[in-house]
Amino acid sequence: MWLILSILLSACASYNVVPASLESQLDRTLTFSQLKESPNSYKGRLVVLGGETLAAKRLKQGTRIEVLQLPLERSLEPGTDRTASQGRFLVLQREFLDPATIPPGTRITVVGEVIGEMTLPLDETEYLYPLLEVKTIKVWPQPLVRFYPPPSMTYPYWSLSPYRGPWHRYGQWW
Repeated sequence: MWLILSILLSACASYNVVPASLESQLDRTLTFSQLKESPNSYKGRLVVLGGETLAAKRLKQGTRIEVLQLPLERSLEPGTDRTASQGRFLVLQREFLDPATIPPGTRITVVGEVIGEMTLPLDETEYLYPLLEVKTIKVWPQPLVRFYPPPSMTYPYWSLSPYRGPWHRYGQWW
């Protein structure tokens, strides 16, 4: 009994995104819209943001990840509704991170320190991104997509097939 309970508790603990050592430093009152409006005024604050990766690029100082912000669920997993996004942000991972490990569409949650802002081109405009330095990053598995095959085009005509078996109406196999 205790073995099963300990396995279940350890499984729940694996989804803990925020390490205990950083929990007390987190600013849970800061919203993404506040951060987006004035990133430099929140420098040094530790926040939790999540979303869907749009691009990752290896630079001299680390790996820069462009993220489409998505509201976090209770488990700190980003939602899947892109229309709920309030914008984009950049994440800088100072340690080596291969961009191929977080391809576009990967959902992530980042515990990071606000280090300022960065302006980069976005289509034909300049976009102001809040910039975070990664403390921890959680990559979420892709949601399951169930495949339901379409109904067969031959369904209404099964009774016309001579190979249906002994129950076939028009065959010789009664």
